[in-house]
Amino acid sequence: MKDKRPINLNLLTIHFPIPAIVSILHRISGVVLFLVIPLMLWGLNLSLASPQDFDDIHRLLTTPCAKLMIWAVLSALIYHLVAGVRHLLMDVGIGETLKSGRLGAKLTIIISLVLIVLIGIWLW
Repeated sequence: MKDKRPINLNLLTIHFPIPAIVSILHRISGVVLFLVIPLMLWGLNLSLASPQDFDDIHRLLTTPCAKLMIWAVLSALIYHLVAGVRHLLMDVGIGETLKSGRLGAKLTIIISLVLIVLIGIWLW
């Protein structure tokens, strides 16, 4: 028996619901944070090695390019934190219905964007 359902494997044409987008972005931000950990540990190790190395790292981190990268990492951290709180609330039974799930996803995006803009203003 042949299955006559259409098969659409192009992810760019599939319209995901907003809770799915929030969940996917949460996973992506977690991967970004995991990949940045070695770089942050290297900078911490170098900054603690000597006063000269600390000054070198300080000069490096005050350049505009470094500030942009710091903002990107902090943005991933903020989003991951806010989305993680949403997931924890859902684990205890808050926001599990379809309507409250959509509202929680929208609030996650709004709160994250506000905090990301504020951290950007603070950095510059």
